[in-house]
Amino acid sequence: MKPLIEARALTKAYGFTFALRKLDLTVLRGEWVALLGANGSGKSTLLRLLTGLSRPTAGTLTIGGWEIPREAEAMRAQLGVVSHKPLLYETLTARENLRFFARMYHLPKDSAEERITALLSRVGLSRRGNDLVRTYSRGMQQRLSIARALLHNPDILLLDEPHTGLDRDGAALLDTILQEAHADKRTILMATHELERAAALATRIVILSRGTLVYDAPAAGFDGERLAAQYAAVSNELKAASNE
Repeated sequence: MKPLIEARALTKAYGFTFALRKLDLTVLRGEWVALLGANGSGKSTLLRLLTGLSRPTAGTLTIGGWEIPREAEAMRAQLGVVSHKPLLYETLTARENLRFFARMYHLPKDSAEERITALLSRVGLSRRGNDLVRTYSRGMQQRLSIARALLHNPDILLLDEPHTGLDRDGAALLDTILQEAHADKRTILMATHELERAAALATRIVILSRGTLVYDAPAAGFDGERLAAQYAAVSNELKAASNE
């Protein structure tokens, strides 16, 4: 099967500091990839490159055959993004935010209103839909960010620590929403530090270290404890190698 996402020798440098070093990665349609690694390992950089918000220093990156970032505009409507920042307008209401993004994605007005109402209900914000986002808690903003990412029914979800700011109920709701999206054959890349959640949800585990891929395996057979042990083993091997 031809990869949906393909990175070849993907490199991103900031001056003399490398965020990614000749990264090779392929993702098939419908996979749920958990991106693991310490802070600074390159997870967020990879996701930013996939959105076209950052340009690679070297190497190639394609999504569905489209070259990123040169042809990012053609692919942007197929991406749903949840990042560390809510990417919302605080002086607008939740409903106004979603209307704005619906216009950006050229959604028909009538169907967009139905979609917005359904998503506000789905993320538990129906009663606060007409309140300004600046009055929202961090967790509520994250819920609205999830609704924004799903608004246009994207084929690919790019998630950078999506559970940040969510309480237990909010995190469980997000898990359910993502499981539904995956059941609908959507492709998911999720950067996370939550090993137990990665083991429970993802179909594939990828570990990055210092901008390179150091581990890549199916998630089948892992639970949180086994994945933590594997993660520790990989980390210890890297430390030993660096000390040689």
